[in-house]
Amino acid sequence: MRFFKETNIQFVKFSKTAITLSSVCLLISLLSIFVLRGFNLGIDFTGGTLVQVQFEKPTSTGEIRNALASVNLQNSVIQKSTGINEYMIRVAEMNNEEDVPTLVTQGLKQIHDSGFEIRKTEKVGPKIGQELRRNTIYAIVFAILVIGVYISIRFQFRFAIGAVVALIHDVLFTLGIFSLAHLEISLSTIAAFLTIVGYSLNDTIVLYDRVREDMKIMRFDPIESIINKSINETLSRTIITSLTTFFVVFVLIFATGEVRVFAIAMMIGVVVGTYSSIYVAGPVVIAWQNKFNAKKK
Repeated sequence: MRFFKETNIQFVKFSKTAITLSSVCLLISLLSIFVLRGFNLGIDFTGGTLVQVQFEKPTSTGEIRNALASVNLQNSVIQKSTGINEYMIRVAEMNNEEDVPTLVTQGLKQIHDSGFEIRKTEKVGPKIGQELRRNTIYAIVFAILVIGVYISIRFQFRFAIGAVVALIHDVLFTLGIFSLAHLEISLSTIAAFLTIVGYSLNDTIVLYDRVREDMKIMRFDPIESIINKSINETLSRTIITSLTTFFVVFVLIFATGEVRVFAIAMMIGVVVGTYSSIYVAGPVVIAWQNKFNAKKK
């Protein structure tokens, strides 16, 4: 199935503009991550206790915070959940040995005429949180390195550079949006990031495979023309795959809890991954090729 029989869109012509736009977006992402907002790490990484509470009557965040202040938990993170009158209360790791769910229950009893039910509690120690953070970074870096080696063997080193740059672009862009929107990063979010890496790579490999075939036919043509032709030839497949995946994960944003955050990450990843396959992976190969030919001359 093809959306377009034949296209001759000059994608490469706008590559400089696209790279400038990507550079600005990545700069904003890095500033948000390291200077402005940082990450909203879940208790999986920071250590602490998560308490999920459902009230019988509508209750405001301010009322909950005031009630928790009576047991010195006023600094807890309180978020409205998707359930009816349901809230997620995240309490950071405490030095004392007091039971957090018990303290939360005592505090919430201060809210008059509002019955409630503790629906779920989760606890993660700080050492486990630190280990998860370290292992997460290792997993993403190792995945990208292995992918680079694989692309070098299957194609050429210049293609590996393009693929790795595109993957780093996708992960940083998605992390930047999560930082700016202050969305929580949990284990399910990390699973989404690794899925994004795989999805983006698949799109890039399809393009590179077509580039390799076109290079045999157009051996005397400039690399810009070859890559532009390959992008147009794979455009229909790219649109169908991206839209199919996008619509599936779009439905999942109406789910509750971590599934919704996973879906948001995937939606961002699908869009950015499709973009990077065209305007990052391709232009990097062109830049590398032109630099190599310049040195050769």
